[in-house]
Amino acid sequence: MTSVEKVPVLIVGSGSAGLCAAVWLARFNIPYKMLERRNGPLEIGQADGVQTRTVEIFDSFGIAEEMLREAYHVLEIAFWSVPEGGEGIKRAKYEADKETEISHQPHVILNQARLNALMTGLLGSNPPIEYGSEVKNVVVDENVDSNDLESYPVRVDAVQDGVQKTYRAKYVLGCDGAHSIVRKSLGFKMVGDSSDAVWGVMDIYPRTNFPDIRKKAVINSEFGNILLIPREGDSMVRFYTELPAGTKVSDVSLDKLHDHARKVFQPYEMEFAETFWWSAYSIGQRRADFFHRDHRVFLTGDACHTHSPKAGQGMNVSLQDGHNIGWKLGMILKGLARPDILETYVLERERTATELIEFDRNFTKLFNTKYREEHGVTPEIFAEQFTKAGRYTAGQAVQYDASAITDMGEHDKELVSKVTVGMRFPTAQVVRSCDAKAMQLVKGLPADGQWYVVVFSGDLSQSEAMSRLEQVSSTLSQTAQRFTPAGADPDSVIDRILVTSGDRKKAELDQIPEFFAPVTGKWKMKNLGKIYADDESYNSGHGHAYATYGVDPTKGAIVVVRPDHYTAKVCRLEDAESLGAFFEGFLLPAQSG
Repeated sequence: MTSVEKVPVLIVGSGSAGLCAAVWLARFNIPYKMLERRNGPLEIGQADGVQTRTVEIFDSFGIAEEMLREAYHVLEIAFWSVPEGGEGIKRAKYEADKETEISHQPHVILNQARLNALMTGLLGSNPPIEYGSEVKNVVVDENVDSNDLESYPVRVDAVQDGVQKTYRAKYVLGCDGAHSIVRKSLGFKMVGDSSDAVWGVMDIYPRTNFPDIRKKAVINSEFGNILLIPREGDSMVRFYTELPAGTKVSDVSLDKLHDHARKVFQPYEMEFAETFWWSAYSIGQRRADFFHRDHRVFLTGDACHTHSPKAGQGMNVSLQDGHNIGWKLGMILKGLARPDILETYVLERERTATELIEFDRNFTKLFNTKYREEHGVTPEIFAEQFTKAGRYTAGQAVQYDASAITDMGEHDKELVSKVTVGMRFPTAQVVRSCDAKAMQLVKGLPADGQWYVVVFSGDLSQSEAMSRLEQVSSTLSQTAQRFTPAGADPDSVIDRILVTSGDRKKAELDQIPEFFAPVTGKWKMKNLGKIYADDESYNSGHGHAYATYGVDPTKGAIVVVRPDHYTAKVCRLEDAESLGAFFEGFLLPAQSG
């Protein structure tokens, strides 16, 4: 008989989406198992572009420093094209890779295998990954209520080393790529393009006199297009090449890719000291017709959306799918949130995938020589459109729709003019009051699974601001207590951050309401690290955080930030009571005693 193993969450596939979801589950101490068809961890990945939003996510998990130390930092793009009336290629212009205000983090290049290894490092010394495990079938018992957390309604049949295995799970994540068995088992289809573009990709050590070989470069020549991406380590370079229409993957050879590159780079010499890795693959812009079955099985990443590699979105959007669903499963299985918050995964990520495919379809046309000729797209227009797409390709254009966990109000912008509910919470430099350290505010919001209530109090040396804060604290304290399990730290579900304005030395920490300095941790000490000032620092200047967020210091504001750092709600200080009803909409009140 086949043995049956029960597990709360079964993750099929150990790519970016699956690993990112697993990081959250590990943080919530939720047991899970990951089934991976390959015989070991990814060694070389097709993906390499790490957009600023993904760097921010790694930073929130505490693993950005290592990544940034190893990665190639993309600072400038060179645009090359055929000069008017000439031949060969000539540089048309340089552009900054990203607008500075998009993010305090850079756009970097690092092999997907390395990124996966960094996330795997957060899963403990012996992560529950079953390599060499091939899923054969996924079935959901549709008679089980989606709110029933005692049942294991999903059955997954797999084969590992020739041995049949059956798993029963409360939830299953299909993170198993473009040829997803989970998707096929559910009978879902990929809809979209009927034809695929064929791409060649090479990691090479070039011998060349091309001057921009260590810069990101877009090369449009009469022979075709190449996207040049320098790799980490100062020597290797990646070429992405869209091959002519009608090319079959089986017809592509390394010699053909080398010959094509030599032609594109004329009049410059391009020789290949070594080709470290190469591949050819076909890709179309498609989206799954459904993203879930009974809110028990969810598709993520390439299992539910595929697109070209030009915009560097695939790995990033996949990882962010896992990032979106992981904390929601963690809160539900921990007994902190209602199961119906999983509906927001579908609401949020389905729209993101649809927008991505539409963006990619338009972006891809820019690279098509025939399209540019027919529509009069000059090299200048190409460069302008490419740069304009920067906010989107940085991952900072995502905006989630209103839901139980994203509460939009018509006066939001009057309170916090530069923060948008449904978009990621921006950051600004502040000074931590307890030790005068200048830092980015988001560093005070680590991704440990809690919600953050960020209170902009104004200048606490003004008695009016201090008395207003005391009222706010009393209200927020009652709200946080209502959802905090007995025996847990008071900041474990709803955490709090205070940002004051004015001279921080005029407000003594012991005068600030205790709500913002809760007694926490193993030693039950007062935690003073939640109080920040928008003030001059000793070595890093003034961050002007109130101006960056668009908050009037005389009025203040409250911003609620989700565990995944998206902005959930804003309100006036005087309306702090409204947060009780907001949290009541999806959190479960704690059982007393």
